[in-house]
Amino acid sequence: MRKMTEQHLINAFGGESQAHMRYLHFGNQAEKEKFTNVARLFRAISHAEYIHAGDHYKALKHLNGGFVANSMAAFGPGDTLKNLQLAIDGETFEIEEMYPVYIEVAKFQGEKLAQRSFEWSYATEKLHKQLFEKAFDAVNAGKDVELGPVHICEVCGYTLEGEAPDRCPVCGAVKEKFTAFR
Repeated sequence: MRKMTEQHLINAFGGESQAHMRYLHFGNQAEKEKFTNVARLFRAISHAEYIHAGDHYKALKHLNGGFVANSMAAFGPGDTLKNLQLAIDGETFEIEEMYPVYIEVAKFQGEKLAQRSFEWSYATEKLHKQLFEKAFDAVNAGKDVELGPVHICEVCGYTLEGEAPDRCPVCGAVKEKFTAFR
C-alpha cells in the first residue's frame, strides 16, 4: 500500500476509535441529564464509529508494528449541549476536510480498499451530523430529542433513524445486517 494512503488509514482509524469512545462517554452524560434519546443516539453512533474504525483497521492488515495516528479529536467534554456541539464539530471536520482529501488521495494512488473504506465512512458521517444537529436543537430548547429507532449497518456503519431498509444504500448489505438501537 502506498505510504500516504496508509497513513490516512492509520489516522482515520485513530479518529474513528476516539469518536467511538467519546460518544460512549457523551451518552453517559446525556443519561445523567435525563436526555435518554440523546444518550441512545450517542450510543448508536458510537457503534457506527466502531464499525468505521474496524473497516479502516482491516484495510491495514498488511502492517505489523506500532504506528502513530494523527487524528482530529475533540477534547473538553461538558454537559450534553456542549458534547453535542463537539460531536457536530468533529463530524463537520470529517465531512468538509478529512474524508474528501483521503478519498481523493486513495483514488490517485489506486488504493481501492482504502477508498471504499473512506467512502463508506464519509457517506455516513453526513447522517451523523444531521442527527446530532437535530438533538442539539432539542436540547438547546430544554427537551430530549424525539427519535425513532436508530439502525446501524454492521458492514459499513450506515446510520439511519427509522426502519432498516431491505438493502443498505451504502454497501448493499441485507436488512438482517442492521442493529437497532431502540
